[in-house]
Amino acid sequence: MEILVVEDDQQVATALRRGLEAEGYTVDIAPDGITGLRLAERHQYQAVVLDIMLPGLNGYRVCAELRTAGVATPILMLTAKNGEYDEAEGLDTGADDYLTKPFSYVVFMARLRALIRRGGAGSAPDTVLHAGDLWLDPGARRCGRGEAQISLTTREFDVLLCLARSGGQVRSKTEILGEVWDMAYDSGPAIVEVYVSALRRKIDAPFGRHSIETVRGAEYRLADGGA
Repeated sequence: MEILVVEDDQQVATALRRGLEAEGYTVDIAPDGITGLRLAERHQYQAVVLDIMLPGLNGYRVCAELRTAGVATPILMLTAKNGEYDEAEGLDTGADDYLTKPFSYVVFMARLRALIRRGGAGSAPDTVLHAGDLWLDPGARRCGRGEAQISLTTREFDVLLCLARSGGQVRSKTEILGEVWDMAYDSGPAIVEVYVSALRRKIDAPFGRHSIETVRGAEYRLADGGA
């Protein structure tokens, strides 16, 4: 599998290349945003590891340009910056995950594997999933109720997709965390509650539905969503 690393720090790029190649990946390195954008548009990588502070084009711009061009490859952003606003900006431009330097290589690989499992440009398209009048198109990453489209963030979509693919079966917070964030995520399963609440505000409340059911206080199930 091919990975693109867009990183201008030669030491970091070399270390990532060595580690990834040892894991069996083929790695391309781009030292600036313009080169990274060109490579990501021309090749179907399994994932892009994208630094934010880059010469030419910064990582936010590269990510936004790729998403505008319809490139769905999973993107893991790396940056020395910190804070929730930096993370929010990265995710809002279309990144799938965010890791702040310095980081544990074990955590980096766990996050990367999680992104690849969820698929990207090289994955086979999924059929549209339905729960009552709620629908999800995994390939286009679109969601709606009937004719109305619903705008979801990357993470909200992934949580909902995890529930939708479970066929009405109950999923625990820990299971959702492991599938959407990977078990290396260090904020604990409580983060799942935050995203379930956000989803309810978007896919249920405006339509008078109750699609996401809470079971035994710590588990969730996607039902047909009756009023």
